[in-house]
Amino acid sequence: MNTLTLDGCVLAVLRDGTDIEPTLSPRPYLHPVRTLAGVPVTEERPADHLHHFGVGVAVPDVSGVSFWGGRTFTRDRGSVLLDNHGRQRHVSWLELAADRRVEALSWTGPDGAEMLSEERTVRAAGLDGRTWVLDVRTQLRNTSGRDLSIGSPATNGRPGAGYGGLFWRAPVAAAPPAVVGAGGLEGEKALHGSRAEWLALVSGEGAGGRGAGNGGATASGGWTLVFLQPGEHTDPWFLRAEDYPGVGPALAWDTRLPLPEGGRLERRLRVAVRDGRADGAGELAALAEAARNLP
Repeated sequence: MNTLTLDGCVLAVLRDGTDIEPTLSPRPYLHPVRTLAGVPVTEERPADHLHHFGVGVAVPDVSGVSFWGGRTFTRDRGSVLLDNHGRQRHVSWLELAADRRVEALSWTGPDGAEMLSEERTVRAAGLDGRTWVLDVRTQLRNTSGRDLSIGSPATNGRPGAGYGGLFWRAPVAAAPPAVVGAGGLEGEKALHGSRAEWLALVSGEGAGGRGAGNGGATASGGWTLVFLQPGEHTDPWFLRAEDYPGVGPALAWDTRLPLPEGGRLERRLRVAVRDGRADGAGELAALAEAARNLP
C-alpha cells in the first residue's frame, strides 16, 4: 500500500485510480485521509456524487474534455452524459519519502492522446499534538501541441458552479459542517466564490466515526479542516457544505483560463487537519497562520 506517514502513523493512502470507471474520469487521488487519531476526513464514490474521489486534481472542462467525471453541463441541453471523459495516468515516481511523494502523471483525452503532463507533490508535516498539515501542489503543462483552455459549468452557463482544480471531498454526517473564514465570514453563502485567506470546515454532529490512531489506538469524534492557498495564486473558493461537504480553489470560476501550447500553471492547497471541533474563529485563525508559516 502506498501511504503518506508521519512518525509511523499512516495519514493518507495514495490510490492510482485505475479501477475507476471510464465515465468517472479515472485519476489518482488520496483516500482515506485521516486525523492523527485516525478519524477519516475524506470520502470516495459518495452516493450524491459517484465521481468524487478524496483529495485530488479534477477539472470538468479542458477544451471540452472532462477530467472531473460524470455529466457535463452544456448551454443548450443542460447537464448531460457525453463521451468526453479523459483520464490521468501515473507515469513515474520522482521522489518517494515517508512524508512526501512527487509523481509524474499524463492526462489523456478520449482518443488516448496526451493533453497535459503533471508533476504532483503531496507532503505531510506535523503542526501540534492534534494537528498535521497536508500540502498538495500541482504543476500542469500543455503538451497537446495546440492551445487549450480550462472551463467549468459556470463558464458554460451555470452560475456559481465554477468548480475544478484541486478538490477535497469530505464525508457526509448527520448534520452539515460549520463554515468559517477569514475576516469574520461565516457560512457557505458568504464564502462560496470568495478569495478569503483561509476557510474552515468544522464537522457537524455525527461526524468522525471511529478509526485506528497512533499505535493502533482507536478514537472517535469530530474534525476540523482549515484550507488555504500558499502559492502565488489565490483563486476563488468553490465551497459546498449544506448539500455535501467539498472545498477547492476554482481555476475557472466565471471565465475560461487560457493555457497556450507549452504553457504551464501551478496551484497549491494546504490543509490543516485537526482532531476535534475547533473552538471559534480565533483558534481557526491561529491554525491557519501556523499552517501558512510552515516551510
